[in-house]
Amino acid sequence: MPTTRHFALRTVEVLFKHSLLIAALVIMLYPLGWLFTSSLLPTDKIFGGGPLAWSDLSLDNYLNGWNQLTYPFGRYLLNSVLLATLAIIGNVLACSAAAYCFARLEFPFRRVLFALMLGMLMVPIHVTLVPQYVLFSKLGWVDTYLPLIIPKFLAVDSFFVFLMYQFIRGLPRELDQAAYVDGAGPVRTFVHLVVPLLKPAIATTATFTFIWTWNDFLAQLIYISSPDLTTVPLALRQFMDSTGGSSWGELLAMSGLSLVPLLVFFIFMQRYLVEGIATSGLK
Repeated sequence: MPTTRHFALRTVEVLFKHSLLIAALVIMLYPLGWLFTSSLLPTDKIFGGGPLAWSDLSLDNYLNGWNQLTYPFGRYLLNSVLLATLAIIGNVLACSAAAYCFARLEFPFRRVLFALMLGMLMVPIHVTLVPQYVLFSKLGWVDTYLPLIIPKFLAVDSFFVFLMYQFIRGLPRELDQAAYVDGAGPVRTFVHLVVPLLKPAIATTATFTFIWTWNDFLAQLIYISSPDLTTVPLALRQFMDSTGGSSWGELLAMSGLSLVPLLVFFIFMQRYLVEGIATSGLK
């Protein structure tokens, strides 16, 4: 039977752990709280300090920021949604097919090619940036979405290929053998057998692809220059003025709005995301 002292020590331990978790949560959420609070303040109050009053809070920054740029901010949100959606489709289709080939099919130099693919994980994007730009410029793809979309359909994201490869390796080979006995070839086995079982890994790939594409500033800055193709990261940059006249209130307001699609997508996919990471060998 537990003694009173043991019960007291256990209570203190639980309270201490919960206090640490709450403190960590406050620290993590503070930047978001500051962002949304500051987006409701006039620009001179954001960094001016001093006491705040309820009369200082308003939605003017949201109303002004929505229509301050060349197009309404909704246009840039739709552009980012389109780009992220196409990137998700490309990564899911290409990376799952490449992972299946490496995990299940036998072909010459399979191990060598897989090692080279893993080696690409260690190559910084800055190494290939200039050659890629020269190639896409000669193809006439600059100032279009093609340099940001077409590579996704060629399984260039080695991380997702490896993630799905690890997941497929965990599937019993007896399933493939049973499908082969029933007359299914590699393509039919992949489409009708592997893909339905691959849903957690697909959800993980879709989630990370959406987040990385939505937040990608460098690649979009390099390849996109037309105002009608501008995405959210590039639109937010336009609120900044190197001469010191930046629209901080509007910038913070639109930054807060740009987080909403990310939060909604993550909340919708979080159950599949946790399951996909836990079952793909990346624990």
